[in-house]
Amino acid sequence: MIWLAAGLVLFSLLRIITGANDLDSSGTLRATLVAAVPIGLAGLGGLWSERAGVVNIGLEGMMILGTFGAGYFGYFYGPWQGVLGAILLGAAGGLLHAVATVIFGVDHIVSGVAINIIALGAVQYLAALAFTGVPGGGQTQSPTIDSLPSITIDFLSEPLKKLEQKHWFVISDLASVLGAIVTNLNILTILSLLLFVLTWYLLWKTAFGLRLRSCGESPAAAESLGVNVIRYKFTAVVVSGGLAGLAGGFLALVASSTFRDGQTGGRGYIGLAAMIFGNWRPGGLLAGAGLFGYTDTLRLRGGGETIHGLLLLVAVGIILFGLWKFRQTRQISTLIGALLGVAVAVWYFSTDSIPEDLTGMTPYLTTLLVLALFSQRLRMPAADGKPYRKGSAG
Repeated sequence: MIWLAAGLVLFSLLRIITGANDLDSSGTLRATLVAAVPIGLAGLGGLWSERAGVVNIGLEGMMILGTFGAGYFGYFYGPWQGVLGAILLGAAGGLLHAVATVIFGVDHIVSGVAINIIALGAVQYLAALAFTGVPGGGQTQSPTIDSLPSITIDFLSEPLKKLEQKHWFVISDLASVLGAIVTNLNILTILSLLLFVLTWYLLWKTAFGLRLRSCGESPAAAESLGVNVIRYKFTAVVVSGGLAGLAGGFLALVASSTFRDGQTGGRGYIGLAAMIFGNWRPGGLLAGAGLFGYTDTLRLRGGGETIHGLLLLVAVGIILFGLWKFRQTRQISTLIGALLGVAVAVWYFSTDSIPEDLTGMTPYLTTLLVLALFSQRLRMPAADGKPYRKGSAG
């Protein structure tokens, strides 16, 4: 809560200094949720898989399968059937990855890349079969899908909106945060966020989760204690595929209300980066997904001017990071951080806007910057990506 309060004060100051009121408006925050949830769900799928010791770089392909599952079942049978179809097709991709890696011992990266390629081709073929000749559909997209229910608390939404428009220090920013939560919040967004809590509880508070995580740390030791390592790895990878499929389904059902070819846009890879940024934990993953979703939202809503205001925060953050490294007597990291922070600050004060060509790169640049700055504190599961054969405990 202290960190959240500090972040609220920081963004309120940034909004007042730069004049970019859209930095933390309720509309921006609602759009951030829509952008962050599919990234977070894909990362959550990667977390399940890698905590059991299986690298899942096929999250992008499983998301692609999920978009088609949501588009097909959502249009022909209904939106909730679309949610189920997205999960099932994503889980099918996870099943293929589990068979290849856990049963046949295929290299995890090779299997994941193959799934990404197979999913892309399969969905293009299936979409052409399913939607060609359908009114409003075609080879690359489905007709419009019926919307899932949304929740608005009217007696809170309107007063908070008026308070937000006052642009008062901190108070209006808090109103925008609360307004985003109580206005037009899709029910699938709520269910998706609850999956993070459920994952934390299952993997860190139950015997099932302890056994699953032991398979990612030392499968031979787990087997020696009676854990069926193959079963746990298999289960984790299939669940991983289902979550990635739900991420794709969210894009089709909530973000756009239609299936489109190329809809995922690399979010499976960004979800993997968010998982790494979060140190293979649900809370950190959710924060990483929020960060990447926020930068993507600013790119779409505010364009170069709003992202230009964010440069000042980036400059200060990098300089503070360099000073923190200085306290750890790491002079090289301090020097790099100081130079980079000064360069960003000079960029901010010497320009009024960010070129459109660069704003499109914002989510990917954020991914690279975050991973570069926080890579030294990360610890992956000890046996992640390593081959395992039943009976190796002996």
